[in-house]
Amino acid sequence: MAAQETGTLTGYVTTEGDEIYYEVRGQGQPLLMISGGGGDAGFFTPAAEILAKEYKVITYDRRANSRSTGRAPQNFDIHQQSRDAVAVLHALDERSAFIFGNSGGAVIAIDMAATQPQAVRAAIVHEPPLVRIHPHSKGWHQFFAGIYWFGYTFGAPFAMLAFASQLGVPSSGYRSVPSDASDRMSKNHDFFVKNEMLPFTNYQPDIQRLKESGIPLYMAAGQTTLDRKKFYGETAPILASQLRCNMVTFPGHHMSYLEHAETWTATLRSILRSVR
Repeated sequence: MAAQETGTLTGYVTTEGDEIYYEVRGQGQPLLMISGGGGDAGFFTPAAEILAKEYKVITYDRRANSRSTGRAPQNFDIHQQSRDAVAVLHALDERSAFIFGNSGGAVIAIDMAATQPQAVRAAIVHEPPLVRIHPHSKGWHQFFAGIYWFGYTFGAPFAMLAFASQLGVPSSGYRSVPSDASDRMSKNHDFFVKNEMLPFTNYQPDIQRLKESGIPLYMAAGQTTLDRKKFYGETAPILASQLRCNMVTFPGHHMSYLEHAETWTATLRSILRSVR
């Protein structure tokens, strides 16, 4: 494991034939943060640097994204994504952690709670794109299938523009992505559209298994996302009702951990401190 000038420790763990890149900041109870589409640890850099004052914050590039490898043949498997997260924890001598996931990363957080409960102290599930639980699932299945077709027909950059139209993220949010992460993630869009997007949106959470896990679960969405009735925010209260667990509102939109990191992390800290 190497140390960067910023105090961030970096390294790789080899698991199931690939190398997963990770970053570690701070000390304290471990907090694993899982990114969605784009799959890059850099999504969480502003928030991680604040949270590292209190927690051991672990971020990583998901399999086949950015600095992690994805050797062909590549079949995207959410259960494997959960195992990758556990492998990162074990590489850092942690058996369990608080788990925060955003978007597709929120789907992985849910799956971890169901399939890897021994590794999850609590899961904060922020705006998961779970089409199957939505009352208008047919229309949303058609939307994401259309994005998939668009990506193959016209290319990932155009498909991502259509995809982003449903997130409700202002241009200032995208400008807040660290420049190095933005450069890496632009190369991940094709993999996301063609390999990750449909498995994420088609995922069916095991509600009964999650209820029986005993893991503290927090469904979450940004206030702006909820106010604008964006699909990604609508799934969180539906899940909270089905699971009979806490529903938490974060400030801002789908990616406010980037441009409003101070107020956003204050909400996350209050959740983590409440876990017993």
